[in-house]
Amino acid sequence: MSTSDTSAAPGQYSSVRIEKAVRHPHVAQVTLIGPGPHNGMGPDFWAEMPRVMAELDADPEVRAAVIAGEGRNFSYGLDLMAMMPQFMEFLPQDTTPDASRSERILDHVEDMRRAIDSVASAKTPTVAAVQGRCIGGAVDLISACDVRHGAADSTYSIREVKVGIVADMGSLARLPHIIGSGLTRELALTGRDIDAQTALRYGLVTHVAEDAAGVLDSAHATAAEIAGNPPLVVRGTREVLNRGIEGQIYENNRYVATWNAGFLASADMMEAISATLEKREAKFTGR
Repeated sequence: MSTSDTSAAPGQYSSVRIEKAVRHPHVAQVTLIGPGPHNGMGPDFWAEMPRVMAELDADPEVRAAVIAGEGRNFSYGLDLMAMMPQFMEFLPQDTTPDASRSERILDHVEDMRRAIDSVASAKTPTVAAVQGRCIGGAVDLISACDVRHGAADSTYSIREVKVGIVADMGSLARLPHIIGSGLTRELALTGRDIDAQTALRYGLVTHVAEDAAGVLDSAHATAAEIAGNPPLVVRGTREVLNRGIEGQIYENNRYVATWNAGFLASADMMEAISATLEKREAKFTGR
């Protein structure tokens, strides 16, 4: 099933709210609003984000954007309950090999990842403003931003390993270029949370503010500083920086999508989902 949807008019979204020129004439704010709890990333987010970035790119008055989350948390990442109907399509009904199912998983993973890739490849530079929890797919999203600021209460986790999934929305490809391979491996293999000061020390964020209001202020100040520079030079600088790593990122993302196409519907994944829903500790068997 494709997550793409082009039926809604520009500016009308269920998963985000766009505000333009609220603090600076050339800075927009994209706020995650769900509709799932804690700004969870459900079908609407994956379908809408490419259109959101295309809208910003098409507006000559927008020269930078702040990506934020509404409420106490930036985002809990993938909205598992909202995505479950789509995921159920890929679960095997029996033990008969089904190459077409693997192909559908591959297409679905790559279709979803376009939401994150659209942020990285957009003409519009982005500054993430993170408060509260930033989990799983939310780390993928901020990894695709140019700059990341965190509130003092922010925490970060590459949580996919805890739910039986190889993180496949881009963080494993981008984070080594942000925090280095060693730290990426430690965070991705353990799934542990890190706090704002640890994220600052690792280089995941470049500034820590006192609270949610402060991180919005600092993110907007940086976005305004970017927007005040010559737009063509800003774009050129980003393209040069991206060109140096985009080949590696593409190959990594393609490989992990292929891996998950073959191994996503595992017994361990189902156990992880069941344990999450039942609020118990998962018992993995390697199957």
